[in-house]
Amino acid sequence: MASDATATGQRLRPNEVAVALPAGPDAGLYFIGTIHTPWRTREACPRRGTPDGPVCTIVVADRWAQALRGLEPPCRIQVLYWMHEARRDLLLQTPMRTGQTTGTFALRSPVRPNPIASSIVDLLAVEGAMLRVRGLDCLDGTSLIDIKPVRLSGEG
Repeated sequence: MASDATATGQRLRPNEVAVALPAGPDAGLYFIGTIHTPWRTREACPRRGTPDGPVCTIVVADRWAQALRGLEPPCRIQVLYWMHEARRDLLLQTPMRTGQTTGTFALRSPVRPNPIASSIVDLLAVEGAMLRVRGLDCLDGTSLIDIKPVRLSGEG
């Protein structure tokens, strides 16, 4: 279904195609914390985090704090988070960077049916239920979905 505007009220770029979203979700998830970064707007947020980026803070909710046991810096962790301001209805996108119309699943765009992002970051410190990391690329106040250690092949 193509249209000039979608339910989000955002206009489509040339050749982009949006789809009507389902009436409700198929599953639920628990946000386990909140991410704090220097970026307050999508325009200010980097497209990809870098190891020399600013130190950001991940605050894990108290009920999940014990799950951090054994997570010790220095190491790398995978952070999964919910991009709450991203559109969810585009099938085809035309990124301004390339101008080439491409399917959503062939892009790393935050615009996806389930706006889940994943970043590999450097864990600098664990202070109770608060993690200090470097390498994120999300808005301040982003909801945390999960944290996983980065393991080398064969480490388990």
